[in-house]
Amino acid sequence: MDYRDYYQTLGVARGASQAEIKKAYRKLAQKLHPDRNPGDKSAERRFKEVNEAHAVLSDPEKRKKYDLLGADWEAYQRAGAGPPGGDPFGPGGPFAGFRTGGSGGGGNVRFEFHGGDAAGFSDFFRTFFGGEPESAAARGRPAGATARRGGRAQADGAGGLGFDDLLSQLRFEPGGSMAGGPMEGGHGFAGAPAAAVEAEVELSLEEAFHGTTRLVQVGGTRLEVQVPRGVETGSRIRLRGRAPGGGDLFLVTRVRLHPVFTRSGADLTRELPVSLREALLGASVEVATLKGRVLLTLPPGTQNGRTFRLTGQGMPRLRGTGSGDLYARVRVVLPEHLDDGARAAAGRFLDLVDQPNPRTAAS
Repeated sequence: MDYRDYYQTLGVARGASQAEIKKAYRKLAQKLHPDRNPGDKSAERRFKEVNEAHAVLSDPEKRKKYDLLGADWEAYQRAGAGPPGGDPFGPGGPFAGFRTGGSGGGGNVRFEFHGGDAAGFSDFFRTFFGGEPESAAARGRPAGATARRGGRAQADGAGGLGFDDLLSQLRFEPGGSMAGGPMEGGHGFAGAPAAAVEAEVELSLEEAFHGTTRLVQVGGTRLEVQVPRGVETGSRIRLRGRAPGGGDLFLVTRVRLHPVFTRSGADLTRELPVSLREALLGASVEVATLKGRVLLTLPPGTQNGRTFRLTGQGMPRLRGTGSGDLYARVRVVLPEHLDDGARAAAGRFLDLVDQPNPRTAAS
């Protein structure tokens, strides 16, 4: 059996007060929460261990039984589910409120499991607080049958209700999977939130600029979600409580490439085609942005490849305020298909221009 020192798990002394236990748990739960450690199996395992330890040490009756067990846990294991005549479902026990053979019931019980995962609990926790599962045949009823009274699950054999049977009645499958949604508003042990769900959303650059709505399929449920302005490929948007069962939904966005604009964070870059006349003599030219059209003044003699910065014409920032900038890079388009008269006129003009050899200047 997997015995765990719950005090060591939380990093507190055996004589720690409830306030110290609560403080240690909160610190560890925040550090190890799956939302802060996506894909980290070690952190996920430690998170379950911390929740298990807190579930026992924060309950005075459970903690008392755990402290009494001490170094005799191996003898306790050999004894089965506990000392002769012991009843983990009796008054003050971890599963108080469930009737066992001949004993009176009473009281409501709430059991909470993070993300519907019972497989993460140690064998010691199962044995000490749940007992070994008893077969349905041993209790004299068909396999899978469950007796209920007054809306609460009831055990009907002298051996009591096993831990796996209890999980099954609470919509859990033995072995750790859950049949149905999370319980108690999607919260787990000690108030930990239900498992997060991710959904990928693909959108255009224009939709990322203005914000949009999407219908996403999560399990068997279709949800309409709001995608905020400024997202980019890889952005993770947290929608609290929007997943089925009350968990958090994370939107992971992917923005398609645009034929005109290139993006770098909140900044955009685009080419600006201009005519030879506009580049030589200067002009006011229209520049299309995602906000609309703006006028850009080109000075006379604007060189090909020169870049102009249009402040605030880029993407809105997802976090923070304001927008990035738009960089317009000039591309001079030369006239084509000159007739003889135009070619002669161009020659006379160029004869008047004192232009040094650019290749010599570059070398």
